[in-house]
Amino acid sequence: MYGIHVSVDCDMAEAEQRAVAALKAEGFGVLTEIDVKAVLKKKIDVDRRPYKILGACNPVLANKALQAEPDLGLLLPCNVVIREEEDGSTTIAIVDPAAMFTVVDKPEMAEMADEVREIFERIMSSLKG
Repeated sequence: MYGIHVSVDCDMAEAEQRAVAALKAEGFGVLTEIDVKAVLKKKIDVDRRPYKILGACNPVLANKALQAEPDLGLLLPCNVVIREEEDGSTTIAIVDPAAMFTVVDKPEMAEMADEVREIFERIMSSLKG
């Protein structure tokens, strides 16, 4: 898998608020927000369930990663998906840095991916409750 997922018992708006707060608690901010449902409706007149992509970044970790591998910016920011499922439940998913960083063949990046994965697992665990 290339993501860490959690199902939350709330609507999209609350799920987004909870995700942003959990990210912030771990030093991440949201740099970008894409409302996929709205974009697809506007661009190609397709109706779909609510689906948002948040681009999250921790400046300290990003700087550390870019020092080790300048082209890592191609993989940043870390994406968080918030989507409404068919049954009305809401899923929050975050990219698994271990999977994402496999394209970078540097041992220090694997160590960093493990560090970030631990943070992401804490974030996702905090969203379950």
